[in-house]
Amino acid sequence: MSQLFTPFALGPVTLPNRIVVAPMCQYSADDGCMNDWHLQHLMNLAMSGAGLVVVEATAVERLGRITHGCVGLYNDANERALKRVLDAARAVALPGTKFGIQIGHAGRKASSERPWEGGGPLKDNADPWATVGPSAIPFDEGWHMPREMTAQDKLRIAQAFVDAAKRAVRLGFDAVELHMAHGYLLHSVISPISNTRTDGFGGSRDNRFAWPLSIAAAVKAALPAHVALGARITGQDWTEEGLQVADAVALAAELKGAVLDFVCVSSGGVTPRIRIAVKPGYQVPFAQAVKAGSGIATRAVGLINTPSQAEEVITSGAADMVAIGRGLLDNPRWGWHAAEELGVELNYPPQYARVAKKVWPGAALARPA
Repeated sequence: MSQLFTPFALGPVTLPNRIVVAPMCQYSADDGCMNDWHLQHLMNLAMSGAGLVVVEATAVERLGRITHGCVGLYNDANERALKRVLDAARAVALPGTKFGIQIGHAGRKASSERPWEGGGPLKDNADPWATVGPSAIPFDEGWHMPREMTAQDKLRIAQAFVDAAKRAVRLGFDAVELHMAHGYLLHSVISPISNTRTDGFGGSRDNRFAWPLSIAAAVKAALPAHVALGARITGQDWTEEGLQVADAVALAAELKGAVLDFVCVSSGGVTPRIRIAVKPGYQVPFAQAVKAGSGIATRAVGLINTPSQAEEVITSGAADMVAIGRGLLDNPRWGWHAAEELGVELNYPPQYARVAKKVWPGAALARPA
């Protein structure tokens, strides 16, 4: 029996399997509002066979967007647009599929170009906006200088996380995920690379953890009992001056203590001046260490490409779930192929049932070598 396709209790939410669609920014929204691009994108992913579909990084305030094209959940127009897309995705989803949303704030990495436009800071003629960070340290040479956060900024942004979570509840999401990775605001507060303050907001690890943990607790208090809450955290900053695996274990333990249900363990992103040895499953050891050291339900992510690789992550106990990103962009039926390869029968939409071997034995889903 495939362990990848066994159910998993994500706090109060039971997933039909351990496959998760990773949150993948599309940079295609209209002032924070989803449009037809997101409609086709999420409808496709809803039929992928994944047990949980996570909506891309969604800004909790307009100034917290990464780019002009980032999705937001900070006003009624954003909420209406997301409802249209989510309702359509639910309508075509495979039985049992759950939906989550990742909410976050870009911090000093906000006001950026879309990746295909260069990915750098917005030029003066491209309607840039002021950014904030824990310290007045730009992301890189040539980037805009973030304003050091004030007590008022902290209160406003914390409330924005709570308000976005409440909107997610109204939309009927099964899970909410706080973005504490990839160099965005909460990660930048946690990392000593970007937070060099000497007041109570910086310095010791406990001080750097405190504000993000307070946001986690506030969001938890705002969610009803039937909605799962988790966070994407960094496994390490890939430099000796930054966060290490031990910090990820400590943060996950604190999040578990704040009664969060899961973490997804990624890495990097707090500075561009690093080189990561990227290879299939390169972040799985971080997830394994976090799971073993904290006991919280853990998701692995990062170049988990094949069904056999994903199955091994679960059967080995390295993680409880796997997040698939690029693999699903390449093949939105990744879950169907995985089920066939691992000897599991999925309930395809009846309109597509002719692809099943039992219906048409000649229609093998396996790709040619």
